Amino acid sequence: MTLSSLDWTIVGIYFILVLAIGLFVSRKAGDSLNDFFLSGRSMPWWLLGVSMVATTFSADTPNLVTGLVRESGVSGNWGWWAFLITGMLTVFVYAKLWRRSMVLTDIEFYELRYSGKAAAFLRGFRALYLGLIFNVIVMGAVSLAAVKFGEIVLGWPGWQTLLIAGSITVAYSTFGGLKAVLITDFIQFILAMIGSIWACLYILGLPEIGGVSNLIANANVAEKISLLPDFADPGVWVPVLIVPLAVQWWASYYPGAEPGGGGYIAQRMFSAKDEKNAIGATLVFNIAHYALRPWPWILIALASLVIFPEVSDIQNVFPNLSANKTGHDTAYPAMLTLLPSGLLGLVAASLIAAFMSTISTQLNLGSSYLVNDFYKRFIKPDSDEKHLIFMARVFTLISAVLGIGFGLLLTDATGAFNLLLLLGAGTGLIYILRWFWWRINAMTEIVAMITSLIVAGYFSFTKEHGLLGWQVIIVGTIITTIVWVVSTYFTQATDEKTLIKFFQLIRPGGIGWNKVIQDAESKGIKMPKERGNLPFELLLVVIACVTVYSILFSVGNWIYGNLSLALFLGLIAISGITFIMFAWKKLKF
Repeated sequence: MTLSSLDWTIVGIYFILVLAIGLFVSRKAGDSLNDFFLSGRSMPWWLLGVSMVATTFSADTPNLVTGLVRESGVSGNWGWWAFLITGMLTVFVYAKLWRRSMVLTDIEFYELRYSGKAAAFLRGFRALYLGLIFNVIVMGAVSLAAVKFGEIVLGWPGWQTLLIAGSITVAYSTFGGLKAVLITDFIQFILAMIGSIWACLYILGLPEIGGVSNLIANANVAEKISLLPDFADPGVWVPVLIVPLAVQWWASYYPGAEPGGGGYIAQRMFSAKDEKNAIGATLVFNIAHYALRPWPWILIALASLVIFPEVSDIQNVFPNLSANKTGHDTAYPAMLTLLPSGLLGLVAASLIAAFMSTISTQLNLGSSYLVNDFYKRFIKPDSDEKHLIFMARVFTLISAVLGIGFGLLLTDATGAFNLLLLLGAGTGLIYILRWFWWRINAMTEIVAMITSLIVAGYFSFTKEHGLLGWQVIIVGTIITTIVWVVSTYFTQATDEKTLIKFFQLIRPGGIGWNKVIQDAESKGIKMPKERGNLPFELLLVVIACVTVYSILFSVGNWIYGNLSLALFLGLIAISGITFIMFAWKKLKF
Protein backbone atom coordinates (compact mmCIF):
# COMPACT_ATOMS: atom_id res chain seq x y z
CA MET A 1 0.00 0.00 0.00
CA THR A 2 1.28 3.50 -0.81
CA LEU A 3 0.51 6.73 0.99
CA SER A 4 -2.49 8.68 -0.28
CA SER A 5 -2.76 12.44 -0.69
CA LEU A 6 -4.31 12.60 2.79
CA ASP A 7 -1.39 10.68 4.27
CA TRP A 8 1.17 12.95 2.64
CA THR A 9 -0.74 16.01 3.84
CA ILE A 10 -0.54 14.78 7.45
CA VAL A 11 3.19 14.13 7.11
CA GLY A 12 3.71 17.53 5.49
CA ILE A 13 1.83 19.39 8.23
CA TYR A 14 4.02 17.69 10.84
CA PHE A 15 7.20 18.71 9.04
CA ILE A 16 6.08 22.34 8.86
CA LEU A 17 5.07 22.36 12.53
CA VAL A 18 8.38 21.13 13.97
CA LEU A 19 10.40 23.40 11.69
CA ALA A 20 8.30 26.39 12.78
CA ILE A 21 8.93 25.58 16.45
CA GLY A 22 12.68 25.46 15.90
CA LEU A 23 12.66 28.84 14.20
CA PHE A 24 10.39 30.34 16.86
CA VAL A 25 12.73 29.56 19.77
CA SER A 26 15.99 30.07 17.86
CA ARG A 27 16.56 33.66 18.97
CA LYS A 28 16.66 32.82 22.67
CA ALA A 29 18.73 29.70 22.06
CA GLY A 30 21.54 31.79 20.61
CA ASP A 31 22.13 33.86 23.76
CA SER A 32 24.60 31.49 25.47
CA LEU A 33 25.76 27.88 25.73
CA ASN A 34 23.60 27.56 28.83
CA ASP A 35 20.54 28.49 26.78
CA PHE A 36 21.50 26.46 23.71
CA PHE A 37 22.33 23.23 25.56
CA LEU A 38 20.31 23.50 28.81
CA SER A 39 17.41 25.88 28.08
CA GLY A 40 18.61 28.20 30.84
CA ARG A 41 18.17 25.48 33.54
CA SER A 42 14.51 26.45 33.85
CA MET A 43 12.55 23.48 32.53
CA PRO A 44 9.67 21.79 34.47
CA TRP A 45 9.64 18.09 35.33
CA TRP A 46 6.73 17.14 33.08
CA LEU A 47 8.31 18.57 29.91
CA LEU A 48 11.68 17.01 30.67
CA GLY A 49 10.14 13.64 31.54
CA VAL A 50 8.14 13.50 28.31
CA SER A 51 11.24 14.55 26.36
CA MET A 52 13.21 11.63 27.83
CA VAL A 53 10.45 9.22 26.83
CA ALA A 54 10.18 10.71 23.34
CA THR A 55 13.91 10.38 22.79
CA THR A 56 13.94 6.71 23.77
CA PHE A 57 10.95 6.17 21.46
CA SER A 58 13.24 6.28 18.46
CA ALA A 59 12.34 4.90 15.06
CA ASP A 60 14.41 1.79 15.79
CA THR A 61 12.72 0.96 19.12
CA PRO A 62 9.54 -0.67 17.70
CA ASN A 63 11.76 -2.51 15.20
CA LEU A 64 14.03 -3.73 18.01
CA VAL A 65 11.10 -4.91 20.12
CA THR A 66 9.57 -6.64 17.09
CA GLY A 67 12.82 -8.44 16.36
CA LEU A 68 13.14 -9.58 19.99
CA VAL A 69 9.54 -10.84 20.14
CA ARG A 70 9.73 -12.71 16.84
CA GLU A 71 13.04 -14.36 17.68
CA SER A 72 12.85 -14.87 21.46
CA GLY A 73 9.21 -14.26 22.38
CA VAL A 74 7.85 -11.50 24.61
CA SER A 75 10.31 -12.52 27.34
CA GLY A 76 13.14 -11.46 25.03
CA ASN A 77 12.37 -7.89 26.10
CA TRP A 78 14.12 -8.53 29.41
CA GLY A 79 17.23 -7.48 27.52
CA TRP A 80 16.03 -3.89 27.97
CA TRP A 81 13.42 -4.25 30.71
CA ALA A 82 16.28 -4.97 33.13
CA PHE A 83 17.53 -1.41 32.65
CA LEU A 84 14.61 -0.26 34.81
CA ILE A 85 16.89 -0.93 37.80
CA THR A 86 19.41 1.55 36.44
CA GLY A 87 16.63 4.02 35.76
CA MET A 88 15.22 3.93 39.27
CA LEU A 89 18.69 4.29 40.77
CA THR A 90 18.97 7.47 38.73
CA VAL A 91 15.60 8.68 40.01
CA PHE A 92 16.12 8.25 43.73
CA VAL A 93 19.91 8.36 44.09
CA TYR A 94 21.63 10.21 41.27
CA ALA A 95 19.17 12.80 39.90
CA LYS A 96 19.66 15.25 42.75
CA LEU A 97 23.43 14.70 42.74
CA TRP A 98 23.68 15.52 39.03
CA ARG A 99 21.57 18.64 39.47
CA ARG A 100 23.77 19.84 42.34
CA SER A 101 26.90 19.56 40.22
CA MET A 102 25.84 22.54 38.05
CA VAL A 103 28.00 21.32 35.16
CA LEU A 104 26.97 21.93 31.56
CA THR A 105 27.57 18.32 30.47
CA ASP A 106 28.21 15.01 32.19
CA ILE A 107 31.67 15.05 30.56
CA GLU A 108 32.54 18.29 32.38
CA PHE A 109 31.89 16.27 35.55
CA TYR A 110 35.32 14.62 35.14
CA GLU A 111 37.23 17.73 36.11
CA LEU A 112 34.84 18.35 38.99
CA ARG A 113 35.36 14.85 40.43
CA TYR A 114 38.97 14.12 39.42
CA SER A 115 42.19 16.12 39.24
CA GLY A 116 45.33 16.55 37.20
CA LYS A 117 46.28 15.78 33.61
CA ALA A 118 44.49 12.44 33.72
CA ALA A 119 41.17 14.18 34.43
CA ALA A 120 41.76 16.64 31.59
CA PHE A 121 42.67 13.82 29.19
CA LEU A 122 39.61 11.83 30.25
CA ARG A 123 37.34 14.81 29.64
CA GLY A 124 38.78 15.50 26.20
CA PHE A 125 38.88 11.89 25.09
CA ARG A 126 35.37 11.11 26.31
CA ALA A 127 34.11 14.25 24.58
CA LEU A 128 35.44 12.97 21.25
CA TYR A 129 34.49 9.35 21.90
CA LEU A 130 30.91 10.04 23.03
CA GLY A 131 30.42 13.11 20.85
CA LEU A 132 31.57 11.43 17.66
CA ILE A 133 32.12 7.65 17.74
CA PHE A 134 29.44 6.55 20.22
CA ASN A 135 26.99 9.20 19.08
CA VAL A 136 27.43 8.20 15.45
CA ILE A 137 26.67 4.55 16.29
CA VAL A 138 23.47 5.56 18.11
CA MET A 139 22.32 7.81 15.29
CA GLY A 140 23.26 5.14 12.78
CA ALA A 141 21.02 2.59 14.49
CA VAL A 142 18.14 5.06 14.52
CA SER A 143 18.76 6.00 10.89
CA LEU A 144 18.76 2.33 9.90
CA ALA A 145 15.19 2.02 11.19
CA ALA A 146 14.21 5.11 9.22
CA VAL A 147 15.73 3.56 6.09
CA LYS A 148 13.68 0.38 6.51
CA PHE A 149 10.55 2.37 7.28
CA GLY A 150 11.06 4.57 4.24
CA GLU A 151 11.65 1.69 1.85
CA ILE A 152 8.63 -0.28 3.08
CA VAL A 153 6.02 2.38 3.94
CA LEU A 154 7.01 5.50 1.99
CA GLY A 155 8.41 3.69 -1.01
CA TRP A 156 11.53 5.87 -0.91
CA PRO A 157 15.15 4.72 -1.12
CA GLY A 158 16.92 4.98 2.22
CA TRP A 159 19.02 7.99 1.33
CA GLN A 160 15.93 10.01 0.38
CA THR A 161 14.15 9.32 3.69
CA LEU A 162 17.23 10.32 5.65
CA LEU A 163 17.88 13.39 3.52
CA ILE A 164 14.38 14.85 3.96
CA ALA A 165 13.70 13.94 7.61
CA GLY A 166 17.32 14.52 8.59
CA SER A 167 17.50 17.96 6.98
CA ILE A 168 14.44 19.21 8.88
CA THR A 169 15.80 17.75 12.12
CA VAL A 170 19.16 19.43 11.60
CA ALA A 171 17.41 22.73 10.86
CA TYR A 172 15.40 23.01 14.07
CA SER A 173 18.15 21.46 16.21
CA THR A 174 20.70 23.91 14.83
CA PHE A 175 18.52 26.98 15.21
CA GLY A 176 16.59 26.22 18.38
CA GLY A 177 18.98 24.27 20.60
CA LEU A 178 17.66 22.12 23.44
CA LYS A 179 14.49 24.15 23.95
CA ALA A 180 13.38 23.39 20.39
CA VAL A 181 14.21 19.73 21.02
CA LEU A 182 12.15 19.65 24.23
CA ILE A 183 9.08 21.31 22.75
CA THR A 184 9.12 19.21 19.59
CA ASP A 185 9.69 16.12 21.74
CA PHE A 186 6.45 16.85 23.57
CA ILE A 187 4.50 17.02 20.31
CA GLN A 188 6.34 14.02 18.90
CA PHE A 189 5.58 11.86 21.94
CA ILE A 190 1.85 12.59 21.81
CA LEU A 191 1.79 11.88 18.09
CA ALA A 192 3.86 8.71 18.47
CA MET A 193 1.67 7.27 21.24
CA ILE A 194 -1.57 8.02 19.39
CA GLY A 195 -0.12 6.46 16.25
CA SER A 196 1.18 3.28 17.93
CA ILE A 197 -1.97 2.61 19.98
CA TRP A 198 -4.36 3.34 17.12
CA ALA A 199 -2.29 1.21 14.71
CA CYS A 200 -2.28 -1.63 17.24
CA LEU A 201 -6.06 -1.56 17.69
CA TYR A 202 -6.64 -1.49 13.94
CA ILE A 203 -4.26 -4.38 13.25
CA LEU A 204 -5.80 -6.50 16.01
CA GLY A 205 -9.17 -5.99 14.36
CA LEU A 206 -8.07 -7.25 10.96
CA PRO A 207 -9.88 -10.42 9.78
CA GLU A 208 -6.55 -12.25 9.55
CA ILE A 209 -5.91 -11.54 13.24
CA GLY A 210 -9.45 -11.64 14.66
CA GLY A 211 -8.81 -9.92 17.98
CA VAL A 212 -6.50 -10.57 20.91
CA SER A 213 -8.00 -13.94 21.91
CA ASN A 214 -7.53 -15.38 18.43
CA LEU A 215 -4.07 -13.85 18.19
CA ILE A 216 -2.68 -15.47 21.34
CA ALA A 217 -4.28 -18.79 20.38
CA ASN A 218 -2.62 -18.81 16.96
CA ALA A 219 -0.08 -21.61 16.53
CA ASN A 220 2.64 -19.18 15.45
CA VAL A 221 2.04 -16.94 18.46
CA ALA A 222 1.09 -19.16 21.42
CA GLU A 223 4.65 -20.13 22.29
CA LYS A 224 5.85 -16.52 22.08
CA ILE A 225 3.52 -14.77 24.57
CA SER A 226 5.09 -15.76 27.90
CA LEU A 227 6.44 -12.85 29.95
CA LEU A 228 9.09 -15.14 31.42
CA PRO A 229 11.44 -17.49 29.53
CA ASP A 230 11.26 -21.28 29.62
CA PHE A 231 12.88 -22.25 32.93
CA ALA A 232 13.27 -25.85 31.76
CA ASP A 233 16.06 -24.76 29.43
CA PRO A 234 19.04 -22.89 31.00
CA GLY A 235 20.18 -22.04 27.50
CA VAL A 236 17.08 -19.84 27.27
CA TRP A 237 16.40 -18.38 30.71
CA VAL A 238 20.01 -17.63 31.63
CA PRO A 239 20.73 -15.24 28.70
CA VAL A 240 17.18 -13.89 28.46
CA LEU A 241 16.50 -13.21 32.17
CA ILE A 242 19.43 -13.83 34.51
CA VAL A 243 22.17 -12.04 32.57
CA PRO A 244 20.14 -8.81 32.09
CA LEU A 245 18.97 -8.74 35.73
CA ALA A 246 22.24 -9.87 37.34
CA VAL A 247 24.85 -8.26 35.11
CA GLN A 248 23.73 -6.20 32.16
CA TRP A 249 21.86 -3.39 33.94
CA TRP A 250 24.90 -2.27 35.96
CA ALA A 251 27.74 -3.42 33.73
CA SER A 252 26.87 -1.82 30.40
CA TYR A 253 26.71 1.79 29.28
CA TYR A 254 23.64 2.12 27.05
CA PRO A 255 22.02 5.38 25.85
CA GLY A 256 19.11 6.36 28.06
CA ALA A 257 20.00 3.75 30.69
CA GLU A 258 23.52 4.72 31.69
CA PRO A 259 24.50 3.39 35.15
CA GLY A 260 24.45 6.36 37.49
CA GLY A 261 22.70 8.49 34.91
CA GLY A 262 24.43 10.21 32.02
CA GLY A 263 24.05 11.27 28.41
CA TYR A 264 20.80 12.94 27.44
CA ILE A 265 19.17 11.84 30.73
CA ALA A 266 21.79 13.86 32.62
CA GLN A 267 21.35 16.75 30.19
CA ARG A 268 17.63 16.85 30.98
CA MET A 269 18.39 16.82 34.72
CA PHE A 270 20.83 19.73 34.30
CA SER A 271 18.03 21.60 32.52
CA ALA A 272 15.55 21.19 35.40
CA LYS A 273 14.48 24.10 37.57
CA ASP A 274 15.78 22.36 40.68
CA GLU A 275 16.54 18.97 42.23
CA LYS A 276 12.87 18.17 42.79
CA ASN A 277 12.05 18.72 39.13
CA ALA A 278 15.06 16.61 38.11
CA ILE A 279 13.80 13.69 40.22
CA GLY A 280 10.22 14.10 39.01
CA ALA A 281 11.32 14.13 35.37
CA THR A 282 13.30 10.90 35.63
CA LEU A 283 10.46 9.21 37.54
CA VAL A 284 7.94 10.10 34.82
CA PHE A 285 10.36 8.82 32.20
CA ASN A 286 10.91 5.42 33.80
CA ILE A 287 7.22 4.78 34.46
CA ALA A 288 6.19 5.71 30.93
CA HIS A 289 9.11 4.03 29.20
CA TYR A 290 8.85 0.64 30.90
CA ALA A 291 5.24 0.34 32.05
CA LEU A 292 3.01 2.25 29.66
CA ARG A 293 4.57 2.12 26.22
CA PRO A 294 5.74 -1.42 25.23
CA TRP A 295 2.44 -3.26 24.72
CA PRO A 296 1.29 -1.76 21.38
CA TRP A 297 4.66 -2.70 19.89
CA ILE A 298 4.55 -6.19 21.39
CA LEU A 299 1.04 -6.88 20.09
CA ILE A 300 1.93 -5.71 16.59
CA ALA A 301 5.05 -7.90 16.74
CA LEU A 302 2.93 -10.91 17.71
CA ALA A 303 0.42 -10.12 14.95
CA SER A 304 3.28 -10.01 12.44
CA LEU A 305 3.91 -13.71 13.15
CA VAL A 306 0.48 -14.40 11.67
CA ILE A 307 0.86 -12.19 8.59
CA PHE A 308 4.60 -12.72 8.00
CA PRO A 309 5.62 -15.96 9.79
CA GLU A 310 9.09 -15.96 8.19
CA VAL A 311 11.48 -13.25 7.08
CA SER A 312 11.16 -14.60 3.53
CA ASP A 313 7.46 -13.68 3.61
CA ILE A 314 8.42 -10.02 4.14
CA GLN A 315 10.87 -10.19 1.25
CA ASN A 316 8.24 -11.72 -1.02
CA VAL A 317 5.76 -8.93 -0.32
CA PHE A 318 8.41 -6.18 -0.53
CA PRO A 319 10.83 -7.31 -3.25
CA ASN A 320 12.32 -3.82 -3.55
CA LEU A 321 13.50 -3.87 0.08
CA SER A 322 17.29 -4.03 0.24
CA ALA A 323 18.30 -7.64 0.83
CA ASN A 324 20.96 -6.75 3.43
CA LYS A 325 18.39 -4.79 5.46
CA THR A 326 15.69 -7.49 5.58
CA GLY A 327 15.33 -9.11 8.99
CA HIS A 328 12.78 -9.84 11.72
CA ASP A 329 12.88 -6.17 12.73
CA THR A 330 11.43 -5.14 9.35
CA ALA A 331 8.17 -6.89 10.29
CA TYR A 332 7.03 -3.77 12.20
CA PRO A 333 7.05 -1.33 9.24
CA ALA A 334 5.72 -4.16 7.06
CA MET A 335 2.67 -4.46 9.33
CA LEU A 336 2.05 -0.73 9.09
CA THR A 337 1.35 -1.03 5.37
CA LEU A 338 -1.90 -2.78 6.33
CA LEU A 339 -3.28 0.47 7.76
CA PRO A 340 -5.94 2.50 5.89
CA SER A 341 -5.41 5.91 4.37
CA GLY A 342 -5.32 8.65 7.01
CA LEU A 343 -4.24 6.34 9.80
CA LEU A 344 -1.24 5.30 7.73
CA GLY A 345 -0.30 8.97 7.35
CA LEU A 346 -0.66 9.56 11.09
CA VAL A 347 1.50 6.54 11.94
CA ALA A 348 4.02 7.50 9.25
CA ALA A 349 4.27 10.96 10.79
CA SER A 350 4.59 9.44 14.28
CA LEU A 351 7.50 7.20 13.28
CA ILE A 352 9.19 10.05 11.45
CA ALA A 353 8.65 12.04 14.65
CA ALA A 354 10.29 9.26 16.67
CA PHE A 355 13.29 9.32 14.36
CA MET A 356 13.58 13.11 14.52
CA SER A 357 13.18 13.20 18.30
CA THR A 358 16.09 10.87 18.92
CA ILE A 359 18.33 12.37 16.24
CA SER A 360 17.72 15.92 17.48
CA THR A 361 18.62 14.95 21.03
CA GLN A 362 21.78 13.12 19.97
CA LEU A 363 22.81 16.06 17.78
CA ASN A 364 22.38 18.56 20.62
CA LEU A 365 24.06 16.29 23.16
CA GLY A 366 26.98 15.38 20.91
CA SER A 367 27.49 19.02 19.99
CA SER A 368 27.56 19.97 23.69
CA TYR A 369 30.41 17.51 24.26
CA LEU A 370 32.40 18.67 21.26
CA VAL A 371 31.97 22.39 22.01
CA ASN A 372 32.06 22.57 25.81
CA ASP A 373 34.39 19.70 26.63
CA PHE A 374 36.76 19.70 23.67
CA TYR A 375 36.74 22.90 21.62
CA LYS A 376 36.24 25.39 24.48
CA ARG A 377 38.34 23.41 26.95
CA PHE A 378 41.33 22.56 24.75
CA ILE A 379 41.24 24.40 21.42
CA LYS A 380 39.99 27.93 22.07
CA PRO A 381 39.30 28.52 25.78
CA ASP A 382 39.00 32.29 25.34
CA SER A 383 36.08 32.04 22.89
CA ASP A 384 33.10 34.30 23.47
CA GLU A 385 29.55 32.95 23.63
CA LYS A 386 28.66 34.04 20.10
CA HIS A 387 31.56 32.08 18.62
CA LEU A 388 30.79 29.02 20.73
CA ILE A 389 27.16 29.02 19.59
CA PHE A 390 28.41 29.18 16.00
CA MET A 391 30.69 26.20 16.61
CA ALA A 392 27.81 24.33 18.30
CA ARG A 393 25.83 24.66 15.09
CA VAL A 394 28.81 23.59 12.98
CA PHE A 395 29.34 20.47 15.10
CA THR A 396 25.62 19.73 14.94
CA LEU A 397 25.81 19.64 11.16
CA ILE A 398 28.97 17.50 11.11
CA SER A 399 27.47 15.00 13.56
CA ALA A 400 24.31 14.75 11.47
CA VAL A 401 26.22 13.90 8.31
CA LEU A 402 28.29 11.22 10.06
CA GLY A 403 25.48 9.66 12.10
CA ILE A 404 22.82 9.59 9.42
CA GLY A 405 25.35 8.42 6.84
CA PHE A 406 26.37 5.53 9.09
CA GLY A 407 22.74 4.37 9.08
CA LEU A 408 23.09 3.52 5.39
CA LEU A 409 25.88 1.07 6.25
CA LEU A 410 24.15 -0.81 9.09
CA THR A 411 21.93 -3.81 8.41
CA ASP A 412 20.35 -4.92 11.71
CA ALA A 413 19.01 -3.00 14.73
CA THR A 414 19.58 -5.90 17.14
CA GLY A 415 23.21 -6.10 16.10
CA ALA A 416 23.68 -2.40 16.83
CA PHE A 417 22.01 -2.88 20.24
CA ASN A 418 24.40 -5.72 21.14
CA LEU A 419 27.42 -3.74 19.91
CA LEU A 420 26.52 -0.83 22.18
CA LEU A 421 26.16 -3.18 25.15
CA LEU A 422 29.52 -4.81 24.47
CA LEU A 423 31.37 -1.51 23.98
CA GLY A 424 30.58 -0.45 27.55
CA ALA A 425 30.62 -3.87 29.25
CA GLY A 426 32.36 -3.65 32.63
CA THR A 427 32.52 0.14 32.88
CA GLY A 428 29.07 0.70 34.38
CA LEU A 429 30.01 -0.06 37.98
CA ILE A 430 32.47 2.83 37.94
CA TYR A 431 29.70 5.28 37.03
CA ILE A 432 27.67 3.97 39.95
CA LEU A 433 30.45 3.98 42.56
CA ARG A 434 32.40 7.12 41.65
CA TRP A 435 29.86 9.27 43.50
CA PHE A 436 30.17 7.24 46.70
CA TRP A 437 33.78 5.99 46.86
CA TRP A 438 36.52 8.59 47.03
CA ARG A 439 39.28 6.21 45.87
CA ILE A 440 38.03 5.92 42.27
CA ASN A 441 40.15 8.26 40.16
CA ALA A 442 40.58 9.40 36.58
CA MET A 443 43.02 6.60 35.76
CA THR A 444 40.39 4.10 36.94
CA GLU A 445 38.06 5.27 34.19
CA ILE A 446 40.82 5.52 31.59
CA VAL A 447 41.99 1.97 32.24
CA ALA A 448 38.39 0.65 32.21
CA MET A 449 37.62 2.45 28.98
CA ILE A 450 40.72 1.13 27.19
CA THR A 451 40.16 -2.40 28.48
CA SER A 452 36.51 -2.37 27.42
CA LEU A 453 37.41 -1.20 23.90
CA ILE A 454 40.09 -3.88 23.54
CA VAL A 455 37.74 -6.60 24.78
CA ALA A 456 34.91 -5.41 22.53
CA GLY A 457 37.25 -5.26 19.56
CA TYR A 458 38.57 -8.75 20.20
CA PHE A 459 35.16 -10.39 20.56
CA SER A 460 33.69 -8.43 17.65
CA PHE A 461 36.38 -9.29 15.12
CA THR A 462 37.54 -12.69 16.35
CA LYS A 463 35.16 -15.54 15.66
CA GLU A 464 37.27 -18.36 17.15
CA HIS A 465 36.51 -17.56 20.79
CA GLY A 466 33.55 -19.96 20.79
CA LEU A 467 31.40 -17.90 23.18
CA LEU A 468 27.74 -17.05 22.81
CA GLY A 469 26.64 -13.40 22.80
CA TRP A 470 25.56 -13.36 26.46
CA GLN A 471 28.74 -15.15 27.50
CA VAL A 472 30.79 -12.51 25.72
CA ILE A 473 29.12 -9.76 27.77
CA ILE A 474 29.79 -11.63 31.04
CA VAL A 475 33.42 -12.39 30.19
CA GLY A 476 33.97 -8.84 28.97
CA THR A 477 32.45 -7.46 32.17
CA ILE A 478 34.58 -9.68 34.41
CA ILE A 479 37.82 -8.84 32.60
CA THR A 480 37.17 -5.10 32.52
CA THR A 481 35.98 -4.95 36.15
CA ILE A 482 38.99 -6.87 37.51
CA VAL A 483 41.40 -4.66 35.57
CA TRP A 484 39.90 -1.36 36.72
CA VAL A 485 39.50 -2.41 40.37
CA VAL A 486 43.16 -3.43 40.53
CA SER A 487 44.24 -0.25 38.75
CA THR A 488 42.35 1.87 41.28
CA TYR A 489 44.70 0.77 44.06
CA PHE A 490 47.87 1.14 41.96
CA THR A 491 47.20 4.61 40.56
CA GLN A 492 47.40 8.00 42.21
CA ALA A 493 44.29 9.14 44.07
CA THR A 494 42.49 12.38 43.26
CA ASP A 495 44.06 15.27 45.17
CA GLU A 496 42.53 16.10 48.52
CA LYS A 497 41.48 19.62 47.56
CA THR A 498 39.38 18.33 44.64
CA LEU A 499 37.80 15.60 46.76
CA ILE A 500 36.83 18.02 49.53
CA LYS A 501 35.37 20.53 47.07
CA PHE A 502 33.40 17.77 45.36
CA PHE A 503 31.96 16.47 48.63
CA GLN A 504 31.00 19.94 49.83
CA LEU A 505 29.10 20.57 46.59
CA ILE A 506 27.46 17.16 46.04
CA ARG A 507 26.98 15.89 49.64
CA PRO A 508 26.73 12.16 48.76
CA GLY A 509 25.55 9.67 51.36
CA GLY A 510 27.08 6.35 52.38
CA ILE A 511 30.38 5.52 54.07
CA GLY A 512 32.67 5.77 51.06
CA TRP A 513 33.68 9.37 51.87
CA ASN A 514 34.39 8.90 55.58
CA LYS A 515 38.16 9.09 55.13
CA VAL A 516 37.93 12.35 53.21
CA ILE A 517 35.56 13.80 55.82
CA GLN A 518 37.79 12.80 58.72
CA ASP A 519 40.96 14.12 57.08
CA ALA A 520 39.27 17.43 56.22
CA GLU A 521 37.79 17.95 59.68
CA SER A 522 41.13 17.13 61.32
CA LYS A 523 42.50 20.14 59.43
CA GLY A 524 39.65 22.38 60.56
CA ILE A 525 37.75 22.29 57.26
CA LYS A 526 33.99 22.42 57.70
CA MET A 527 32.18 19.59 55.94
CA PRO A 528 28.39 19.46 55.36
CA LYS A 529 26.42 17.35 57.84
CA GLU A 530 23.19 17.23 55.83
CA ARG A 531 23.60 14.32 53.42
CA GLY A 532 21.43 11.88 51.53
CA ASN A 533 19.82 8.87 53.23
CA LEU A 534 21.25 6.17 50.96
CA PRO A 535 19.56 3.11 52.59
CA PHE A 536 16.14 4.81 52.33
CA GLU A 537 16.83 5.82 48.73
CA LEU A 538 17.79 2.24 47.82
CA LEU A 539 14.58 0.98 49.45
CA LEU A 540 12.63 3.34 47.19
CA VAL A 541 14.54 1.98 44.18
CA VAL A 542 13.42 -1.57 45.01
CA ILE A 543 9.81 -0.58 45.63
CA ALA A 544 9.68 1.53 42.47
CA CYS A 545 11.05 -1.34 40.37
CA VAL A 546 8.49 -3.78 41.79
CA THR A 547 5.76 -1.19 41.16
CA VAL A 548 6.66 -0.59 37.51
CA TYR A 549 7.12 -4.28 36.74
CA SER A 550 3.74 -4.93 38.38
CA ILE A 551 2.09 -2.36 36.12
CA LEU A 552 3.80 -3.82 33.05
CA PHE A 553 2.78 -7.40 33.83
CA SER A 554 -0.67 -6.45 35.07
CA VAL A 555 -1.41 -4.88 31.69
CA GLY A 556 0.04 -7.91 29.94
CA ASN A 557 -2.03 -10.39 31.89
CA TRP A 558 -5.15 -8.30 31.37
CA ILE A 559 -4.52 -8.41 27.62
CA TYR A 560 -3.97 -12.18 27.78
CA GLY A 561 -7.20 -12.63 29.74
CA ASN A 562 -5.57 -13.66 33.03
CA LEU A 563 -7.77 -11.30 35.03
CA SER A 564 -7.10 -12.65 38.52
CA LEU A 565 -3.34 -12.33 38.15
CA ALA A 566 -3.77 -8.93 36.50
CA LEU A 567 -5.83 -7.72 39.48
CA PHE A 568 -3.28 -9.06 41.97
CA LEU A 569 -0.41 -7.33 40.22
CA GLY A 570 -2.49 -4.18 39.95
CA LEU A 571 -2.97 -4.13 43.73
CA ILE A 572 0.78 -4.49 44.22
CA ALA A 573 1.32 -1.57 41.86
CA ILE A 574 -1.21 0.61 43.71
CA SER A 575 0.48 -0.22 47.03
CA GLY A 576 3.84 0.73 45.60
CA ILE A 577 2.57 4.02 44.20
CA THR A 578 1.00 4.87 47.55
CA PHE A 579 4.25 4.18 49.40
CA ILE A 580 6.28 6.32 46.98
CA MET A 581 3.82 9.21 47.33
CA PHE A 582 4.15 9.22 51.11
CA ALA A 583 7.91 8.71 50.97
CA TRP A 584 8.36 11.60 48.53
CA LYS A 585 8.11 14.10 51.38
CA LYS A 586 11.03 12.44 53.17
CA LEU A 587 13.42 12.78 50.25
CA LYS A 588 16.06 15.42 50.88
CA PHE A 589 16.38 17.97 48.08
